[in-house]
Amino acid sequence: MGGDRIEHQSPRAKPWGLFLIPCFLSGFLTRVFLRSTFPFMATGKIIGILGGIGAGKSTVAAEFARQGCAVIDADAIGHEVLKEPAVSRRLIDAFGPDIMDSTGGIDRTILGEKAFQNPESVAQINRILHPVILERCQQQMSEFQNKTGVRAIVLDAPLLLETGLDKRCDILIFVEADPTAPDRRCRRQSREFLARIKKRENFQISLDKKRKIADYIIENNSGFSALAGQVARILLEL
Repeated sequence: MGGDRIEHQSPRAKPWGLFLIPCFLSGFLTRVFLRSTFPFMATGKIIGILGGIGAGKSTVAAEFARQGCAVIDADAIGHEVLKEPAVSRRLIDAFGPDIMDSTGGIDRTILGEKAFQNPESVAQINRILHPVILERCQQQMSEFQNKTGVRAIVLDAPLLLETGLDKRCDILIFVEADPTAPDRRCRRQSREFLARIKKRENFQISLDKKRKIADYIIENNSGFSALAGQVARILLEL
């Protein structure tokens, strides 16, 4: 694709020269000037990240964090939720005692194999986990919105659309990589692991739809500096 570039899918008209008043910049230029001069100025915006497995969503989220944003990792929240006794009991009741590991906790691999068998089992695990995860995400969003020095809030959630978290977002970003890039990033994983991942993707909203509804496309095909530049340009426009 000739290197990474940012693609803004929702261009908006901006007030340029005809409406400039002496001694005052247009709203857009003022925003760019202030963001450049005071890069950690808070915007209160919530950014949702979309993309396929292995495209580099977590890498993009980490770069937003490096540039002053707060990141909510829904996957990490999910791992913590599995440790809660009330949640564990509901999962064991739904999927059987063999989802427990030797310590009495939930074996995520076995749980995934049982849960991602058919639409009914997927819906069952979603009914148990999603309300708790969404509540924790909402709590973190509220905490970050009241915290000074947070430039924006980034939601890194594997099922952003499927859980309805996209409705809480002001901006949606789709991370796009060369079709062979996810395979390269995942090549150290076993074939069994990759097969499980592909199976889960079958129960998710298609990547084409996610790409179409995104406000921005970040191409993640080159190096760190190219990615950092794309993130910086998005933040300047908020």
